[in-house]
Amino acid sequence: MCRKTGKMSASCQFFLLSLCLMTAAVPALAAPCVQDDSGRQVCLEQPANRIIALSPGATELLFAAGAGEKVVGAVSFSDYPPAAEKLPRVGSYKRLDLEAVLALKPDLIIAWRSGNPMEQVERLQAMGVPVYHSEPRRFDDISTTLERLAVLAGTEAVGQGAADALRSGMDSLRQRYAEAAPVTVFYQVWEEPLMTVNNDHLISEAIEICGGVNVFGELASLAPKISREAVLAKDPEVIIAGGMGEDDPAWLDPWKQFSSLRAVQYDNLFFVAPSTLQRPTPQMLAGTRTLCSHLDTVRARD
Repeated sequence: MCRKTGKMSASCQFFLLSLCLMTAAVPALAAPCVQDDSGRQVCLEQPANRIIALSPGATELLFAAGAGEKVVGAVSFSDYPPAAEKLPRVGSYKRLDLEAVLALKPDLIIAWRSGNPMEQVERLQAMGVPVYHSEPRRFDDISTTLERLAVLAGTEAVGQGAADALRSGMDSLRQRYAEAAPVTVFYQVWEEPLMTVNNDHLISEAIEICGGVNVFGELASLAPKISREAVLAKDPEVIIAGGMGEDDPAWLDPWKQFSSLRAVQYDNLFFVAPSTLQRPTPQMLAGTRTLCSHLDTVRARD
């Protein structure tokens, strides 16, 4: 300990110099700051500890990024991983319960840009709650989202590992199917009204990776409504349905009456669990592998 005297001792000088060097060696903790999918900068004073996810996909992404223990609320149908089922609910992705959201005192909200009611999300922003707008459109966007969410939650190591694993897995599939024979595909994303996806949708990228050709890829809308007559006119080689449940491929049954369809003639009617292909999460790697396997079956039947 240095005594207050007229002249500083050598030992005291050494102590103060060491203290200064130690302080300089410790970097100041930078406030986490990332850009979201709307192009906005989302900056926090410190890593988030009370996060609310406004879509099942956002919930899953947070858990994958290592921030699961920091999620304090989610919307209905947030069922993966199993721990997500126990989270308090704050409404559905289509209609939020703002009182329930605010009661949980979030320091970060992850919103689904094209799915949540934006007027409600904007009200939360106006109240001073930081909001990250998520809208992954390509597989690399999912990896980037994992990295960004991990920065905001202070779980960078886990988020980076998950992002790298997804990129590596998708790259392997791209290489494997780069020269595969093309297969025309109709992907049914909804039953009533009948809906599909265009080439800007993540599901269409999965189809492309597997060597498939989305027969409705050129339509303008991300998830366009179509008629059964339009499907008959396209006559795809394979029909793949997502369905509303993990083990319910019932959406394929109505197509069996259309014997003129090539997909029906060759029994090329397949189901892929919706949670593995209809949410922008790392599970899409498993869903894409299943999709690729189905297209391999079609090629073998040809």
